[in-house]
Amino acid sequence: MSKIDEELKQAIRDSEGSEASDVAEGDEKHVAMTSTAADASSEDDEGSGRRNLGVLITLLVLGGGILSFVLGQDSKQLTYAKDVESVLTQAEDLGQRNLRVQGVLVPGTLSKREEPCEYRFKIRQMGDSDGKVMDIRYASCIVPDTFRDVPGMDVEATVTGQLADGYFEARDIQAKCPSKYEMEQRQLAGEQKPHGTVEGEVPSVEAVQNGEGS
Repeated sequence: MSKIDEELKQAIRDSEGSEASDVAEGDEKHVAMTSTAADASSEDDEGSGRRNLGVLITLLVLGGGILSFVLGQDSKQLTYAKDVESVLTQAEDLGQRNLRVQGVLVPGTLSKREEPCEYRFKIRQMGDSDGKVMDIRYASCIVPDTFRDVPGMDVEATVTGQLADGYFEARDIQAKCPSKYEMEQRQLAGEQKPHGTVEGEVPSVEAVQNGEGS
C-alpha cells in the first residue's frame, strides 16, 4: 500500500471521528436544552401553583373575616319583624332583642303621662278583632300626628323597641295614615281624620286606668 493510500484512509478515519464527536456533542446540547426547558416548565408550574395557593388563602381569609363579622354581631343589634301574636307567644325566646311589631291600636287604650312624658296604649293582632293584645309604653312627649284614637277607625301602628317586664318598651312609633280618598269617604260618613284630634284630647294614664277615658 502506497503512502498516499495510507494518508487517504487516515483522513477518512479522522473525518468519521469528527462527525461522531459532533453528533455526540449535539446530543449532549439537546439533552441539556431539554433539561433546561423541563426545569423552566417545572419552575413555571411551581410559581403558578404558589400564586393559585396565595389567591386561595386570601379568599379563605376574607371569607373567614366576613363570616366572623356576621357571627360576631350581637343579636341585640339586629331588628326582627314580628306580629303581635308571635311576640307574645315567643316572649321568653326573644328576650331583649330589637323588635319591629305591627298591629292595630286597641280603641280606648291610648293615654299619656305628663311627668315624665310617656304614652301608653295597646295594639292587637292585625286582622283579628278578638286577637291577643300587647301593652306598649313609649317614653316621649310627642307621637306621630296620624297616631290618634279615633272611634270607628282602625289605626295601624308599627312599634320598634324591646320587651320589658310585662310590656313592650317602644323607641319609635309609625302610624299608617289612610289614603286621601279613604279619608274623604270617611269624612262624608261623619268620621274624623286620624289627625283631626288635638293633643289635649288624649286622656291621662290615670283616667284610662280608672275607666274614665274616651
